[in-house]
This record gives sequence, structure tokens and C-alpha cells, in this order.
Amino acid sequence: MTSTTTAAGEVNKQLWDDALTRLLDLSTVTLKRNADLETRVNELELELSVWKQAHSNMVEMVDRDKKAHNVQVATLNRQLSSLDAIKNPFILCAIDGNTNIFNQTLWNQGQQGGRLAAQLLTKGIAEYLSQEEVQVFGRLSFWITIFVDRERLLATLIGSNICTSEQFKAFFTGFTEASTRFLVVDAGTGQSSVDAKLQEYIETYARFPQTLRLILGGGYDSGYLGTYSSLNREELLGKLALLRGPVDPTDDVQGLAIPSISVEELFELHKLPGVDSKRPGPISLPTTGLGSITTNGGLISPQSESHFSRTSEPSRQVGPGKLIDPTKPLHKQSPPPCNEHYLMTCSKGSSCKYSHEWNLTAEQLDTLSKNAKKAPCNYLKNGLPCPYGSKCCWGHVCPSGSRCFHLSKGKCWFKGASMHPPVSPDGSTP
Repeated sequence: MTSTTTAAGEVNKQLWDDALTRLLDLSTVTLKRNADLETRVNELELELSVWKQAHSNMVEMVDRDKKAHNVQVATLNRQLSSLDAIKNPFILCAIDGNTNIFNQTLWNQGQQGGRLAAQLLTKGIAEYLSQEEVQVFGRLSFWITIFVDRERLLATLIGSNICTSEQFKAFFTGFTEASTRFLVVDAGTGQSSVDAKLQEYIETYARFPQTLRLILGGGYDSGYLGTYSSLNREELLGKLALLRGPVDPTDDVQGLAIPSISVEELFELHKLPGVDSKRPGPISLPTTGLGSITTNGGLISPQSESHFSRTSEPSRQVGPGKLIDPTKPLHKQSPPPCNEHYLMTCSKGSSCKYSHEWNLTAEQLDTLSKNAKKAPCNYLKNGLPCPYGSKCCWGHVCPSGSRCFHLSKGKCWFKGASMHPPVSPDGSTP
């Protein structure tokens, strides 16, 4: 009896041990499974937040496009309501020739380059009109007018080694000979004269019922907001489109959702340093404790090494160095400082059209660096790896990331495959 009881107890103990082992195994598996599921849930939540952000960006983009579309529809309806007046409609193009400077290869070809510039511009506008499905009634009349300060533009081009005086004259001859409706207008002295002519052109011709579209190669800054607001109130803003050049529209102009057109190889990608057509003579200015400073056309240059040594936080320099004119932004210095020289290494040396001789403070260097990041790196833009990596002074990603308005139109300057990364949940780009 005792042996039987003992055997039964051993069997029960073995059964309990087996059951406990199975429970422990099950518990271990359960805990691991729970941990895996929690990890997966976190991953899905992160992915969901990214998709929510992308959806929000897309909704915002669609709303902006819808706004622009509604403006254009309202404009078209106004034009259709006066169909008799637009039997011979106008497609007009007005360009600020001092801001949007044609590509150097076009200038170098002289008269043939002028004709080619006219062809590129005509083709680009025609492609835009076909994409926008602009309806043309009757015989179309296409006009291009370039407003320039001729003397200042010539000085800028020669000073930047873009072309010679003979090529300059031949280029405009070729452009105007391409069509009797292609005009070059000398607006007078100074950028303000060009702006005044262009603004008057917009205010006048945008109100003509015959004008179907007015393409603007200018009018990018806040000085034109009054004109744009007035046209918007009259439901005429939908007639306008901005021709993209080396200068981006200001944020308040971009907020109007005016469509943009990009014509490849037409303009210089970066704004050239301006050269005054009439430069003032040297003027001596008294300064406290620094002797005298001589200015030439508004640019201050030190007269001695001792003066240079007292400037605030000097940066890389050549010779004694020159002081930045504090009344002008860096890109309007004459010539502007070279980004690659101050932020990286410039391979052009003495042939570089930008200056290596400015004495920049740490604050000015920081401004120069931030501005350079707004322009795309040519290596990445052309699908090539950048040899400078994180040390490159140019932009490797679009400042607007995947939210870029111009990306949806296929017209952003940052054209590389990796230059529009998705926005992280915190709103930043990688």
C-alpha cells in the first residue's frame, strides 16, 4: 500500500512539474509576443503620424492649387462673358532684364543667341499654355517686352565676363528681329526705373479684356503687392504667371498662389553682382579712432593693416581685405562674396566672378551660409554624389522639404531624387 501511494505521488509530482514547465514556457512566449506587438504598435503609430503629416501637406497643397485654379476660372469666366472683345486675344510677356539675365551661352552667340533666347521663351510659354488648357479664340497675338537699364546691364555683363559690348548689341538685335512683336525697352537709369515701367505695364495690360495671360519675368518683391491686390479684387489675378529666374518671389508674393513657369537654360541660375553705370568718385569719411576710410561707389575699404586688425571677427581674406557696406545685403555687394571661397574652397581662383577679398564677420559668414543653402548643390541636382558631403556649402535638401509648392508643379530648383525628404512628425526634415 505504501509503495503504491509513493508511486502515485511521484506521478502527480511529475504531472505538476510538466504543467508548471508548460506554463513557464507559455508565459515566456506570451511576454515576448507582447513585446513584439508593442514594438510593432509603436512603429505603426510613427508611420501613421508620418502619413498624417503627408496627408496634411497634400491637403494644404491641394487647397493652394484650388485657390489658384478658382482665380483662373473666375478670370476665364470674365473673359468668356466678353467674348466679342477677345476675338484677337493677347498673350503678353514682360521681363525685368536687369534681374533676369539671360544665360551666358546665349550672350556669347550674339545675334544667333538672341534668336535662340526668343525661341526658348516662346516654346516655354506655349508649353505652359497647353498644360493650363488656355482656350484661344480667333487670331492670337503674342508679345514679349524686355525692360532694362541698358547702360547698367552692359556694365554688369562686361564686369562679370559674361559677354562683350559687341555680343551685347548683337544679342538684342537677334532677339528683336525674331519677331516684330518682340521689343527691348531702355527704361532709364536705375532698378527703380525698370520697376516703374514694369508695374505700369502690368496695371495697364492686365485690365485689357483681350489679354488672356500676362507672363512676368519680374515683379517678385513686395513692392508689387498693391498692384496684385488690386487685380485680385477685380478678379484679374488669374491672368498672371511668374517666369522663374535667379530670384525667388518673396513669401508674401508666393502666398498669392500665382502660377509659375520655368524655362530651362534661359536665365543665369544665380543673380549677378550689379555694376553701377555711373560710379561716384572716392569720398573720404571721418571715423573715430580709425583714421580715414575711402569709399568708392558705397563700398568701404580700409586704408591700413592696422584698420583691418580692428574689425570685428575677421574671416578669410586676401590682401588687406574690404569691409562690407552695412546698408546693403551681402548679395548686393559689388561684387558679392564668393560662397565657395568663404565656406568651402573655390576652384576658380582669380577667374571667379565673385569676390574673395571681403573681410567678413562671424555674423556675416553665418548669413552667407544660410543663403547658400537656399541654392541647390549641382552634384545632387544632376543625380551625382556630392564629393563634399556635409561640408558642402550648397543646399542638399529643399528648404521646404516635401511641402514644397513648386515641387508639385515640377518646377523646384532642387531636382535631385533625394532633395525633398519626407517631413518628420516634429516638422523637421532629415
